[in-house]
Amino acid sequence: MNYLFIHQNMPGQFGHLAARLARDLHNRVMFLTKSERPAPPGVTALRYRTTRAPHASTHHYLRDFESAVLHGQAVARACLDAKIGGFTPDLIIAHPGWGEPMYVKDIFPSAKLINYCEFFYRAAGADVGFLEGETVDADLAARVRTRNAALMIALEACDRGYSATHWQRSLHPPEWQRKIDVIFDGIDAERVHPDREASFALLDGRVLTRRDKIVTYVARDLEPYRGFPSFMRAVPHILDALPDAHILVAGRDEVSYGHKPRNGQSWRQVMVEEIGPIAARVDFLGRIPYADYIRLLQISAAHVYLTVPFVLSWSAMEALAAGCVVIGSRTPPVEEVIRDGENGLLVDFLAPDKIAATVVEAVKRGAELEDMRRKARQSILGRYDLATCLPRQLSLLRSVAGADALPLAASA
Repeated sequence: MNYLFIHQNMPGQFGHLAARLARDLHNRVMFLTKSERPAPPGVTALRYRTTRAPHASTHHYLRDFESAVLHGQAVARACLDAKIGGFTPDLIIAHPGWGEPMYVKDIFPSAKLINYCEFFYRAAGADVGFLEGETVDADLAARVRTRNAALMIALEACDRGYSATHWQRSLHPPEWQRKIDVIFDGIDAERVHPDREASFALLDGRVLTRRDKIVTYVARDLEPYRGFPSFMRAVPHILDALPDAHILVAGRDEVSYGHKPRNGQSWRQVMVEEIGPIAARVDFLGRIPYADYIRLLQISAAHVYLTVPFVLSWSAMEALAAGCVVIGSRTPPVEEVIRDGENGLLVDFLAPDKIAATVVEAVKRGAELEDMRRKARQSILGRYDLATCLPRQLSLLRSVAGADALPLAASA
């Protein structure tokens, strides 16, 4: 069969799936993307480029939609080129978040389309208006509703879709949820696992292990959407209560979601200024290699994961797989995965004092929480791990493409 994956940030959520399909030499697997990263093994990458940005004069409700149209148009042109070159997909798997798959069924009308339904925007009940000080007026509500236009076009066009969590699926219009399955992306639990002997080396030569009292916080970007301000406001209390603890923070000084600080600083700079001088026991690691990130989780005494009601981060699931004591925010979809007091601990997102108290308790209890660590990993195995999720993804592809289309779908 011929498969076409579409995601501007290749491989995104499709890396394992694309590589698995490419292992079958009877398949031809293409990936259409803007990314310059290497393609997954056995996959051929095709690049597209948008011709311009949305016009400044475009109505502010419509700028996201104009951007989506430009992305959809660029993808459609790349698909036409591929078709002229002799490639016609039987099955297309796409992320609709940037408008890319809006027109692919017009280019390949006989192909089946599966969308990765990551998020559907709401003016109430999700991320918008959740952060402290945010208000939702009629103008913002209208802009949020309009933002879903491209998602609706892609959702109408697709044959099936899937979301990572039940909560993320529930945000989509009820009349469309019938065509959306719930399948998580899959955590490689063989690679991400507990290791009592793990160590983590700092740039100054110090080596930290599980015997040290390490508090960890990880996010792709240090930003409000992932609770960075709440965590930083908890830091002084943690340091005061645990004079022998060390705090390690991994993440970039950028913003993926929400807005940048108005003064041009990073959120790290803003928060350091707010809370005052940071003790020598706090290290900002920036973006670190994946192997180092796993070791960071493996030595953690308490791992903080905070998020507004939004897309669930892989890091939360990897922390559970590594057997961390996860202090998570009491927000969906975290509550879908963490049961307070069983496989983790839940705290209020906007309560730094409670975050600090829970972290301090977790570190002090130490060995008493070994059962919680075990249950954390067990909550990933058999439900959210790659060995479970990849066969389910393949089964979805098989059901859409046809019973005889995926002879390897039953095995990962």
